[in-house]
Amino acid sequence: MSRTYDEDDTERWAPEPDKRPGRTAFQRDRARVLHSSALRRLAGKTQVVTPGTLPRTRGLGGPGEGWDASPRTRLTHSLECAQVGRELGAALGCDPDLVETACLSHDLGHPPFGHNGEQALNEFAADCGGFEGNAHSLRLLTRIEPKRFVHSEATGGLVSVGLNLTRGALDAATKYPWPRGAHPTDPASAKFGVYDDDRPVFDWIRKGAPGHRTCFEAQVMDWSDDVAYSVHDVEDGLHAGHIDPNWLHAEPERQEIFAVARGRYVPEDTDPAELAAALDRLLDQEWWPHGYDGTAVAQARLKDATSQLIGRFCLAAEGATRARHGNGPLTRYAAELVVPIETRHECAVLKAVADRYVMQRDEQERLRADQRVVIAELAAALTARAPRDLDPQFRALFDAAPDDTARKRVVVDQIAALTDASARSLHARLTGGRT
Repeated sequence: MSRTYDEDDTERWAPEPDKRPGRTAFQRDRARVLHSSALRRLAGKTQVVTPGTLPRTRGLGGPGEGWDASPRTRLTHSLECAQVGRELGAALGCDPDLVETACLSHDLGHPPFGHNGEQALNEFAADCGGFEGNAHSLRLLTRIEPKRFVHSEATGGLVSVGLNLTRGALDAATKYPWPRGAHPTDPASAKFGVYDDDRPVFDWIRKGAPGHRTCFEAQVMDWSDDVAYSVHDVEDGLHAGHIDPNWLHAEPERQEIFAVARGRYVPEDTDPAELAAALDRLLDQEWWPHGYDGTAVAQARLKDATSQLIGRFCLAAEGATRARHGNGPLTRYAAELVVPIETRHECAVLKAVADRYVMQRDEQERLRADQRVVIAELAAALTARAPRDLDPQFRALFDAAPDDTARKRVVVDQIAALTDASARSLHARLTGGRT
C-alpha cells in the first residue's frame, strides 16, 4: 500500500503562516535547517579526522608529510548524506525535500570532538538523563535553535519551539524513536532519541506512529548516512596516506578488518567468510582503487570509485525495496527499506577498514584521550562558574531552570553547542590549560 503526505505530516507544533506562498511545507523545513547556526557549527566538529590536523603518510608514495587532505567535517558529511538521501528517497517516492531535511539534521546534536565528545558528555550527564547525539538533535530542532517562540501559559513568557519543523520532518530525523532504556530489543543499549524533558514534543511527533518503528524516510536517512560515511571515510583515509589498498589482500590484515567489523558493525556471530566474500566482491570491481599516489589521475579514479560505491549501495537498496513493495510512492509507515545482507556486509567492511587504519592510529587515541580530559574539565569549570561564563542564551535558561538537574542539562547544552576549537579555547580560558 502506498500513500502520500497529509495534514498530520505537515502540521507544526506552533501554527504559523508561510511568508512566501508556493513553497511546500517540506521546502520550508529544508530552508530552516540549511540556514540554522547549528548546521554551520558542524563545520568545526570532528567527523573522523579532527579538522585542522595534518595527515601523516606512511611511506605509501603519497603526497608527503604536511599535505592538507581537507578531511571531511560533520558539515561536509551531512551535505553528502543529504545528497545521497535526496536521490534515493526521490527514487522510492518520498518527498525529496523531506528526506534531505532529515539528512541535514541527523548530526546536528553532535558535540565537539564527535563520538568521543559524546561519550565524555554522557559520563558528565549521567545523573541528569545522559547525553546522546540523536536525542540532542531532537532537542536542538525543537527547543535550542532559536527560530520561533510562543507564549507560555504556564510561565506567562515566551518559550522556544526551535525551528518549528513539521511532524514529518522531525519524525524523519528521528533515528531512535524511544527514550533512554527503552530500546525495543536491547534495554542496555546506549542509543535513544529523546530526553525525558523533551517527551511532550516527542509524543506529538510520534502521533499515530506504530510503536518504536522508524518511518520510511528515517530509514532512508539512516542508510544514506551509512553509505556516505563508509565510502567517504575510506576515501579520506586513502587521501591522507593512512590506507594502502594492498593491505586488503593480505590475510593477517583482512582478519583484523573482519574482527573490527564483527565487533562494531555487524552481529558478532556473522561468519567471517561472508565478510571476506563482501570484501572480495568490492576488490573484484574494475573501478576499485588498487593503488593511490595522489596524482590528479589517481584522485579522479578514487572519486569515480566513491561514486560507484554509492551507486552500488543505493541501487541495491532501491531494487530490493521495490521488489518487496512495488512501484508506487513509499512514504511514512507504508513500507520498510530493504537492504540486502550482502550489501550491508560490503558497507560494514568499508567502515571497518576506516576504523582499523584511521581511527585506531596511536596518535588518534592520544588525541581522543586529551579531548576527553578537555570535556571533563570544561564541564567541571562551567558548573562551578555558571551562569557567569555561559553564553547569553544558556545563561537565561540556567536562571529559569527549576532545579539542579535542569541547570546541569543547560551546562550540557552549552558544551554541546561548541565547536572543537571553541571548546578548547573556552577550556583554556576557564582552566588556564592548553588550547
